[in-house]
Amino acid sequence: MSRAKDIAKKNSLRAIRKKRVRGNIKGTAQTPRVTVFKSNKYLSAQAIDDVAGVTLAAVNSKALGLNVNKDNAVKVAATFAESLKSAGIETVVFDRNGYLYHGVVAAFADALRDNGIKL
Repeated sequence: MSRAKDIAKKNSLRAIRKKRVRGNIKGTAQTPRVTVFKSNKYLSAQAIDDVAGVTLAAVNSKALGLNVNKDNAVKVAATFAESLKSAGIETVVFDRNGYLYHGVVAAFADALRDNGIKL
């Protein structure tokens, strides 16, 4: 197989996993859905109220000047936890966005828990 086909297959499988996860969880104003996106360079997350269709809080590692690795995911999560607390949010529903709960995604979720956000 060519590299382009491998990448297309990988992305389509992630899209299937993403739909499967999103079918089971919904965010509200009291418990928003926290979704994570990671690229090869950066990590971003946002808290979404699916009922109203608005983003309540967001963070991006590019704006913080950090690249994506487990140590920096902890720093990004600490910043995100502060913005969630300032918005009055203490409980969230975690959406791994089709990624495996491993590595950077797991470090981000664990750091949210360590900073007082209930998942």
